[in-house]
Amino acid sequence: MLRFNELGRLLPNITQRMLTNQLRELEANGLVARKVYPEVPPKVEYRLTDYGRTLAPVIHALKKWGDAHVERLGPDDRDDASPKRGPRPTEAPRTVSGPC
Repeated sequence: MLRFNELGRLLPNITQRMLTNQLRELEANGLVARKVYPEVPPKVEYRLTDYGRTLAPVIHALKKWGDAHVERLGPDDRDDASPKRGPRPTEAPRTVSGPC
């Protein structure tokens, strides 16, 4: 179980609003369970549900793929989560050959 601020520290580039929205969506989809303790200040903990844990093999496969292909990114691209449009300036546009 992790508290909201612990999750925020693990994801330093996420805003509180985005983290809140993502946790709400994950909870609504049954992937994360939220437990609120009746105390002041409020204490809320989050944990993966059994259903959420079924995503573990997929997440591990994505991480493995990313680790294997990280060399393709330039140093400036690694810290930027925004999608890139078009080829990088050092790359020529690729063409597809063969039937579509």
